[in-house]
Amino acid sequence: MSGRRTDGDGIGGGAPHRVESTDPVRVWHGLADTSVLLDGFHALKHALRFGASIPVALTSDKAAVLALAQDLAPDVSDALDALLAETDDATLRALVPRLHPTAVAALAVRPSRAANLRALEHTPRSAPVVVLDDPRNLGNAGAVIRLAAGFGATGVVTTGTLDPWHPTVVRGGAGLHFATAVERVDVEELPKGPLFALDAEGEDIRGIEVPDGAVLAFGSERSGLSAELRARTDHLVSLPMRPQVSSYNLATSVAMALFHWSSGRPPKAQA
Repeated sequence: MSGRRTDGDGIGGGAPHRVESTDPVRVWHGLADTSVLLDGFHALKHALRFGASIPVALTSDKAAVLALAQDLAPDVSDALDALLAETDDATLRALVPRLHPTAVAALAVRPSRAANLRALEHTPRSAPVVVLDDPRNLGNAGAVIRLAAGFGATGVVTTGTLDPWHPTVVRGGAGLHFATAVERVDVEELPKGPLFALDAEGEDIRGIEVPDGAVLAFGSERSGLSAELRARTDHLVSLPMRPQVSSYNLATSVAMALFHWSSGRPPKAQA
């Protein structure tokens, strides 16, 4: 269940193969290799809210999941009731390597790479694109995607070898990959726009206005910005930090930068 890339260019995602069966477990087996694993109630809830195509969802306790939905997310209760199929606990645990405590898992169709790239390239943008330059930690990447979705960022792109649709990343993102555009690209393929890269040697971000069309880049947890990305940077900026404190967690850095971008803008009306 890797959410692996399957389209013609070897990088983007494609729709899962059609499986002609009414048995949800057989459907799962037929789609697992080419689908995005939604691990747990919250991931499934968010994916439904943001329009994901979900061909199969399983639980070992449908009544408990629907009760949880009535308490936490009544807006998706009817959709969950229609979508969820119940199976025994042993079968579910055999399908999902690390079953979520809510005992629910689903498979979703990964958005097409072409559609995501169009969203990332579209201008004028109403919110920045976040770039993770050669990230190494799957959980950190998931937390950043969750943050970006919460702030309404245009998208999150990664460079390097980490797959931003890896199941661990999707789990860390709580299914919010479907709320923003998430792709892996090379540095030379980054979306257009003024590139603001975070670095301890940069100018204090508090004195800089970050425009909506900005590309906000963050270096890897261990080695910082790559030489390739640094060479493309338009503005090197830093976050405020007390002396003798060496660094912030990656997700914390992204949150601070996005908050700075958003702080001078009026609140958006809720849909």
